[in-house]
Amino acid sequence: MLTVSVIVPIRNEAKSIAATLRTLLQQDYPSNDFEVIVVDGFSTDETVATVRDLQIDHPNLKLLYNPLRYSSAARNIGVRHMAGKYAVIVDGHCQVPDRNYLRNLVEAFETTGADCLGRPQPLDAPNPTPFQKAVATARASRLGHNPDSDIFSNEAKFVPPQNTAIAYRRELFHKVGLFDQAFDACEDVEFNHRVYEAGMTCYFTPKLKVVYHPRGSWKALFTQLGRYGSGRARLAAKDRKSLTLPALVPPMWIMWLALAPLVCLLYSPLWFAYLGLVALYLTTILGGSAWLARKQSAAVAWRIPLVFFGIHAGFAWGFWREAGSQIRRSLRFKTVTA
Repeated sequence: MLTVSVIVPIRNEAKSIAATLRTLLQQDYPSNDFEVIVVDGFSTDETVATVRDLQIDHPNLKLLYNPLRYSSAARNIGVRHMAGKYAVIVDGHCQVPDRNYLRNLVEAFETTGADCLGRPQPLDAPNPTPFQKAVATARASRLGHNPDSDIFSNEAKFVPPQNTAIAYRRELFHKVGLFDQAFDACEDVEFNHRVYEAGMTCYFTPKLKVVYHPRGSWKALFTQLGRYGSGRARLAAKDRKSLTLPALVPPMWIMWLALAPLVCLLYSPLWFAYLGLVALYLTTILGGSAWLARKQSAAVAWRIPLVFFGIHAGFAWGFWREAGSQIRRSLRFKTVTA
């Protein structure tokens, strides 16, 4: 048995996959004691050709195919084929900045006895555009990500696994099962919620940091957060205990922002409360943006408020879209079984 299996779920990652795989394959770790399993969701670009080229010089690089295309299914394929004692998930569009990453991973498992490990995931892309810099700045703040998450922390400690766990002991999958393939986003949160419910431990260590690239446009950011929101709504439909207050705030706020004017038309004094709360939100966003922009260029500074709104609105849009789908499915099921 190998010590480490690195599972890389990908689809259409031609721009970044070569750099990602090189940071893994060039680890200061015995190449005969770890494997990198790339699971491709039928990419339509040069992703597969790039992986095959790297396989020529790296026999521990494996390529598998994922006909369902979802990341959840790719993770499961990787787990089923892993030969390692430990599995770690690395996305195809991130960078591993430390050549001792695998050594640090094994050391963390062996010294802490944890069932799984969590890591920081900062958005520190090299040579970012002003918009990407604004995204990185906003997402690292309390207004820009779920405060229950430790993904921007730098403190080594035991934490709840829901929003941070990315590496697992092999036997954990025998106890908890695999990733739910009904999820096309937040499959990690759903899986880690079951890990938490099973009473398993998660150790968070900055030594396992990976670096992600921020989205390059407002539309791409909105779509990304929409997928996150959709996944959280699907998870809430599966297990209501998973729904936390921080995850509810953006959907409830955006719904109120959109629907409250209809009520105000019926009872005009409510306009004062509505406009007051809108002013409070804008003051919070603009004030938070001004604080974060102190050391940023003007090109970055004016984009930060737009990024905050994109984060909140995108997550809310995805959440309510999925919630509506869940309600329609439930009604159809009741009609069929009635």
